[in-house]
Amino acid sequence: MSTETPIGRWIPLESNPEVLNAWANKAGLVASQAQFEDIYGLDSELLALVSQPVNAIILLFPITEALETRRKQEDERIASQGQHPVDPTVFWMKQTISNACGTIGLLHALANSDVTIVPESPLARFIDECKDKTPEERAKTLETTPLFANIHAEAASGGQTSVPVDLNTDLHFTCFVKAPSPPREEGIVPDEAARVIELDGRRQGPIDRGECVDLLQDVARFVREVYVANTASVQFSMLSLGPPAS
Repeated sequence: MSTETPIGRWIPLESNPEVLNAWANKAGLVASQAQFEDIYGLDSELLALVSQPVNAIILLFPITEALETRRKQEDERIASQGQHPVDPTVFWMKQTISNACGTIGLLHALANSDVTIVPESPLARFIDECKDKTPEERAKTLETTPLFANIHAEAASGGQTSVPVDLNTDLHFTCFVKAPSPPREEGIVPDEAARVIELDGRRQGPIDRGECVDLLQDVARFVREVYVANTASVQFSMLSLGPPAS
């Protein structure tokens, strides 16, 4: 999504596997171990085509009035009433750079997945540098490092469509990952199942989306019931992070 910021505006990333993999591989993902691939639809037959296990899911969705109203109401509810506890080891950061939601989504997906990252790569260095920082401090680090700005620009310029002259966009990336349910008391491991966590740099923090039995199926159901149900637009795209497709 594009909003005016003092930091500047990046070129929007195109939502396709070639662009996301170009970004991830350049940043330090070991390509032979994991890659992004298209999720072609939300019905069971198309979900069955996705390589398993799925480590993370990135969703590109249209910003609509209904979704914006829901987002604001949900943020207010969580601020006043709280939500199911989120595992404190989940890596989340604020988005402060216009049109950087694609890079934020990629960082959220890769930093919270059991994937192999090249030591001393830009991704490894960024995660290590940010592990003890606040979400706002992580955003500041992204603002000041040239590593991902260059990788983002190169990946954005390598998409299937030409770079737009108007960089305003009403599309936004968010990410879903699986995380353990945190202990309610110190030293006590809960019997609860893992949780689906949505990571969006525009929000106030990670958002618990309920029990996670199967990440792909659970996210598909949530996207269908919440995102797709709140717009007539067809400008949706989903990609999964998992084993390289054979």
